[in-house]
Amino acid sequence: MSNAVVIKGTTYGFSVYIAEDADFQTISEEIKEKFKESAKFFGNAKMAISFEGKQLTDEEQRMLLDVIAQHSDVHIVCVIEKNSETEELHRRSLEDRLQEIDSSNGQFYKGNLRSGQVLDTETSIIIVGDVNQGATVTSKGNIIVLGALYGNVYAGAGGNENAFVLALELDPVQIRIADTIARAPDKVGKMLWKREKEKTKEPKIAFRSGENIFIEPVSKTVLNDIKL
Repeated sequence: MSNAVVIKGTTYGFSVYIAEDADFQTISEEIKEKFKESAKFFGNAKMAISFEGKQLTDEEQRMLLDVIAQHSDVHIVCVIEKNSETEELHRRSLEDRLQEIDSSNGQFYKGNLRSGQVLDTETSIIIVGDVNQGATVTSKGNIIVLGALYGNVYAGAGGNENAFVLALELDPVQIRIADTIARAPDKVGKMLWKREKEKTKEPKIAFRSGENIFIEPVSKTVLNDIKL
């Protein structure tokens, strides 16, 4: 086997150095053999990867990632730009990508949140109960309340602008999604809004579009437009 490919591992990822004069078939074969040989050592670790040396097209990178997936249990969660070789960058890129993956999953919380209580989570959260006025829920993902939402909620706390808030009864003091905030109407407006709300009590979803937060009844169309 030639030395067309040299793989260096760090705690958080791989740097794959590819000889400038190597043809793609040789590169693919060497990566296949080297990852097969190291499969037991690496196990099913979640890692970042960078391709350095020879410039590869996006399609060639995807093909090499497929080779790695077929011949090892390593899960490559992100590709770092060529010539970005530091372990610190691998660590940050890996943590950011894992956070994105976690935000699309979720946790459950069963019970009512009373005034003064705070629920803070790194992932999306599904609350089976009510969030009363004075309570606060913060999530880096989405917030779903299978009950009434009267308190404060902050979804997409890590900057995820696609995060949403959904509740069977949506009447919060304040909703924040990423860096956009929406508050309940003032006292007079609140009374008018409450009368209208009582006529049309139904599950609703709050989402960010542009620089505004919109609240709409839950429908199949709206749910299909949600980006997870």
